[in-house]
Amino acid sequence: MLKIYNTLTRAKDEFVPLEPGHVRLYVCGVTVYDRCHLGHGRVFVVFDTVVRYLRHLGFRVTYVRNITDIDDKIIKRAQENGEDLGTLTERNIAAMTEDAAALLVEPPDHEPRATSYIDHMNAMIERLVAKDYAYQGRNGDVYFHVRRFPRYGRLSGRTLDDLKVGARVETDEAKDDPLDFVLWKSARPNEPSWPSAFGPGRPGWHIECSAMAAHCLGNHFDIHGGGLDLTFPHHENEIAQSEAANGVAFADTWMHVGFVRTNGEKMAKSLGNFRTLRDLLAVHDGEVLRYFLLASHYRGPLNYDELAIGQCREALTRLYQALKDAPDGVAEADGDYARRFHAAMDDDFNTPGALAVLFEIGHAIQRARDERDEAAVGRLSATLRLLGGVLGLLSRPPAAFLQGTGDHADIEALVALRDQARRDRQWARSDALRDELKARGIVLEDTPTGTVWRRG
Repeated sequence: MLKIYNTLTRAKDEFVPLEPGHVRLYVCGVTVYDRCHLGHGRVFVVFDTVVRYLRHLGFRVTYVRNITDIDDKIIKRAQENGEDLGTLTERNIAAMTEDAAALLVEPPDHEPRATSYIDHMNAMIERLVAKDYAYQGRNGDVYFHVRRFPRYGRLSGRTLDDLKVGARVETDEAKDDPLDFVLWKSARPNEPSWPSAFGPGRPGWHIECSAMAAHCLGNHFDIHGGGLDLTFPHHENEIAQSEAANGVAFADTWMHVGFVRTNGEKMAKSLGNFRTLRDLLAVHDGEVLRYFLLASHYRGPLNYDELAIGQCREALTRLYQALKDAPDGVAEADGDYARRFHAAMDDDFNTPGALAVLFEIGHAIQRARDERDEAAVGRLSATLRLLGGVLGLLSRPPAAFLQGTGDHADIEALVALRDQARRDRQWARSDALRDELKARGIVLEDTPTGTVWRRG
């Protein structure tokens, strides 16, 4: 039985979807005012792996990951750049899509953009006002009345008294209560706006996800996810406005991905300590970065570490080497390795435990090779590919990973010259050619059928 840690219950709950055989999942995506960083990449990879595993188990999954394309930060960045909002957001959406693909992340089933759902947001706000959960302030903005929703704080574990201590009263005292949050912002000069029953303006951040999730998945669905930093206030506010407007529970299971840290600090654009995915992908293979992001459990913190990324490349190299030149075989989908892989993943998507099983299979492949048991090599290699694929790994031909992309003619020529020097017993020349290749980052392996090479 799959168990998922639920932030709402603070326990690992047995997962049973509302509709038998069908999982509906919503994940908060990116506010596209800048390039994505490694923290965004972790959220992409984690939920891509969740979806892959659920489908591997036989579930039909409807996966929604939104795009926030209207927001204070986007408006500010466009003004700083002197460019149109649409130009800024389209450029960053295109970059996000490319970066996610490089991490072997499959596209979600739906990727709604906030600006396409303004009417849905307004309809929800109108319902909240009609039910007396929201009101229009003296500045024209529309606010959610937090104290009217008695379950507020259940997700984050905060009480209204706790929140009141930290609240700051707005200088214009537009809100009835300092705890209330904005649903609709009245139009400001030089900012985009849309018509509404409350006058022209634009949506607040929190209402976006409530409206898009309800439209794509229904008012009540299975799993809502995102980064740990969204637990409060964003997800807390989503629950309040959604359940108040629709009269039913919002999401049953809440999953939150831990922070990526740099030198002990959370990696964030606002702190200026982030590494963009684009910069990292320029120097690291996307599959290696994916492995790095899966090598730690998704709920814990992950420290950005170049040494650790290098170790992940070596680990992935060993798995691909195990698959190299393997004969065809049929995977053991219900064998011991698969059962232990599933046991790890069923325990709140324990990817480090699942990776450990992959390495056990890799060692078993080598033992079978040593014993010249080609049937076992084929069977185990197929199993390794099957289970690795559930994690989004090991989908390439081994040579494509081990040797990389590009023109290899010069390397192949040097390897051939060295092979000829070995056949001619020109040991000094053979050693010199090996050293030249080593200086270029090429690792050689001499076999009875000739020399094979990979990038170090």
